[in-house]
Amino acid sequence: MSADSNNRGLLELVRPDLRAFGGYGSARKTNASGAIWLNANESPWANPSDASSRCHRYPSPQPEALRDALAGLYEVQAPQLLIGRGSDEAIDLLVRALCRPGQDAVVIAPPVFGMYAVSAKLQGAPLIEVPLRDGDDGFSLDLAGIAEAAESGHARLVFLCSPSNPTGQAMALSDIAGLAKRLEGRALVVVDEAYVEFSGIPSATTLMAEHANIAVLRTLSKAHALAAARIGVLIAQPEIIAVLRNCQAPYPLPTPCVDLALAALQPEVLERTRERIAQLRNERDRLFAALAALPGVRRVYPSQGNFLLVRFDDAQAAFDALYGAGVVVRDQRAAAQLSDALRISIGSPEENDAVIAALSGIAVNKETAA
Repeated sequence: MSADSNNRGLLELVRPDLRAFGGYGSARKTNASGAIWLNANESPWANPSDASSRCHRYPSPQPEALRDALAGLYEVQAPQLLIGRGSDEAIDLLVRALCRPGQDAVVIAPPVFGMYAVSAKLQGAPLIEVPLRDGDDGFSLDLAGIAEAAESGHARLVFLCSPSNPTGQAMALSDIAGLAKRLEGRALVVVDEAYVEFSGIPSATTLMAEHANIAVLRTLSKAHALAAARIGVLIAQPEIIAVLRNCQAPYPLPTPCVDLALAALQPEVLERTRERIAQLRNERDRLFAALAALPGVRRVYPSQGNFLLVRFDDAQAAFDALYGAGVVVRDQRAAAQLSDALRISIGSPEENDAVIAALSGIAVNKETAA
């Protein structure tokens, strides 16, 4: 299949009124160059507290050096990248650009990351939920149900989280490819890979040459430890990226955040990051085994993320014991199918020891009371 035929009709997934939308023409959107910059009403002097003497100028909307570095990291072409304020901004832009309010639906598979539903609601896009299946091997997707729901519900977007938050399972690339093929010309299949560095699976970007309606979300927040820098990436076909850039805020990437991201992507830093990922995966295995052996723990789900989903006989007692020990975890009890569950991020060895000790104390206290 040629790239041209593969991309045919891709822009038809975009809202008709936005296909030729030019967006705001910011002072940095043009390729102007010069020695004296008087086109953006900026201060000619840096703030006295600005040691870099750079923040008095508006930043590039998509800094070339960062875009090239991220393209290299993710092994894609630079025109396939949109850099934004975390994955949240890309999710919001996708829903706003592709979904007409009240007409074009968004399909999700709960329990899953909540921002897909939030963005759909804010846009007025119908939300279609195809719940995950909880089986002996953990949670899994109802792929046939998702495809049927997308087709019958006139969906423009299908969000898949792999590894999934909060349930921890990852999708096989063959399943993603099969869904994308079925929905070609109908919907964009968006694979959120916020946690993929912690897994053993290849990225869905490897499918994009054959399936133009696949897009991938990546972030520097998790494995690269830059959550506060808010650097997220959407990888998609250049036609989609061009539309979203015109819908994006004029200056989404603060210069200090860009500088921090560029420093984090230097080879020596990436090597250290890989070492920390390996350590965290080891800690995930250790915490999994320790929690599974505790009385009062009903189930610990296998995870390819940097967290574990845990069911308890008494989730409130577990939450209280952890909180009393100064450990804050994510209460999942309001989520579908998770009325007895907490999500516990993998911390340092010392932090994980504190989790084990706090939850072990529940069993000791119950035995003493008995």
